[in-house]
Amino acid sequence: MATDVPPLPKGGNTTPSLRRIPGANDRIHVGVIGCGLRGRGDLMTGLHRWDQELNAEIVAVCDVWRQRREEAAAMARDWYGREPRQCVSYREVMDMSDVDAVMIASPDHLHTLHLEAAARAGKHAYCEKPLAKDMEGLCRAVDAVRESGVVVQVGTHWRSLPALAGAREVIRSGALGTIARVEQYFNDPRPYWYPRLKEAREEDVDWAAFLNDRSPRPFDPWMFTGWMGHREFSDGAVPGYGSHFVDLVRYFTGVDAPASCVCLGGLYVWRDAYRFTCPDTVQAVWEYPEGFQVTYSTCFCNDCGDTFRVFGSNAMMNLDDWFRFGAAPDFHVTSAGAGRPDGRVRDRVPVEPVDRPDHMRNWLECLRDGTTPIASIDDGYYHSVAVIMAMEAYDRGCRVKYDHERRRLYAD
Repeated sequence: MATDVPPLPKGGNTTPSLRRIPGANDRIHVGVIGCGLRGRGDLMTGLHRWDQELNAEIVAVCDVWRQRREEAAAMARDWYGREPRQCVSYREVMDMSDVDAVMIASPDHLHTLHLEAAARAGKHAYCEKPLAKDMEGLCRAVDAVRESGVVVQVGTHWRSLPALAGAREVIRSGALGTIARVEQYFNDPRPYWYPRLKEAREEDVDWAAFLNDRSPRPFDPWMFTGWMGHREFSDGAVPGYGSHFVDLVRYFTGVDAPASCVCLGGLYVWRDAYRFTCPDTVQAVWEYPEGFQVTYSTCFCNDCGDTFRVFGSNAMMNLDDWFRFGAAPDFHVTSAGAGRPDGRVRDRVPVEPVDRPDHMRNWLECLRDGTTPIASIDDGYYHSVAVIMAMEAYDRGCRVKYDHERRRLYAD
């Protein structure tokens, strides 16, 4: 649990890239590591949206499951008219000298392994969230990125949405007064790992590569396809959904890591033959050294009553409609109920969106000019610290704290 290493400096990643930055006329060659629903349906499709305008091409696809690998290869072949190289091991992609960047959408327990390898191979990266499951892997990957200077975009794409960029402007204006609490309740009728359960044949899967450093065991197709519901490979809703939320807290307010966290929950409803171990009901509460509280909660049995609110002494910002990003969400600020209203906010003031570049486009543009993406490696580090703290608190049943100077978690 303890990792004694120097802290991240304040102010974001300012290390100049030591990796070659593609010129304006150079094609960016991209490899995909992890070709599941996220890799194909979001990252590959997201890059394809901009590949002609920004001169990029997917030239390699990597997955331990033959079916997903071939599906990704077929997509790239249809788009670019050429057969991409298909790889089982991420090491094959790292050894390709003509691959400039990788998109990492592997299972959560492999994110830092693949990101560290990309940095050490001098390849830029887009890495899905949560960035890490443990502090040791997180620190290794972040340090490798900073030492290499590669351009990394973390997949917390909510901060690239115009509606939330508008919310950030209001919060940073001070219109809410002193912020005391930020909360999100994000519920679903059932856990999101159930729809991902699929038939898989052992002969089509490199099971050992999937397990990596986890304990060897016989092939289990339900564990393999439903990995999101197993604590060995993922930690459930707090890092899966809550990483977006705590990243927005940083985006809105500029804070770094929480000072402490408590977290309670359990597998209350979905006990069945699949033997999932991630909690279906969970609540985490973080306290930040700047003096406010952040709460995230999920209940996977009933989706009635999602909320997202920022409470200040002068006004409250209502972001409950956050899940309707593509349909003009009804974000607003109200002074109703304020303890110290100063007249700056009326009863109901709409939050106006602020234009932001698409998250994937932002990454591709940063590959061209070497600038820092909107979700930098430092942003990924701090959202990871928060969610790792929460799951440590969940497991230990006590308050877990963060030591910024030594980059370690500890309990009283």
